[in-house]
Amino acid sequence: MNNLLKQSLAGLRVLLVLTVITGVLYPLAVWGIGRVPGLQANAEGSIITRNGQAVGSALIGVDPVAEDPANDPWFHTRPSALAEGPLGPGDPSSSLGSNKSAVNEDYDAVVAERRAAVAAREGVAPEQVPADAVTASASGLDPQISPAYAALQVARVARVTGLSEAVVRDLVAAGTTGRGLGVLGDPAVNVLQVNLAVRAAG
Repeated sequence: MNNLLKQSLAGLRVLLVLTVITGVLYPLAVWGIGRVPGLQANAEGSIITRNGQAVGSALIGVDPVAEDPANDPWFHTRPSALAEGPLGPGDPSSSLGSNKSAVNEDYDAVVAERRAAVAAREGVAPEQVPADAVTASASGLDPQISPAYAALQVARVARVTGLSEAVVRDLVAAGTTGRGLGVLGDPAVNVLQVNLAVRAAG
């Protein structure tokens, strides 16, 4: 009985110590690290504000929906695997890929449908549509697109907004990031930031 009591007290002490470490100290440490300058924006979701109001996140791509699809003034993100239609919009509260391989017949059909839809929207031949315009990412929430996909959308955005193509191209260039450390990843265009710049210039 004495031995059982000792083991129970030892187990209780371990439980209390681990509760303090994992339930109090560790969360406080993570929260504290998230306040470090340079990390705080990422920890808080990199919220973009205009006139004191949150308009979106620089890290979560939400495809804009035009009031009139025939006169669409927005740059668009990559498609989401969770979207109801071929191009979206997806549900920003959910993150999921299709998990279908490139040789899956259903996947090929969806990609072909997306390619035709993007080509029709931009007024170009299907073979001019870049890969990231028709393939969903693993998360479905990419905030960025390739410069090629952004360039494909410039003429439509300029026509609908009344801006010159040169101005829209300059806004895209300003919203384009290069390779990390000069060698990592590919150049990318943040869709939300460019759309905000287009709206401000219009």
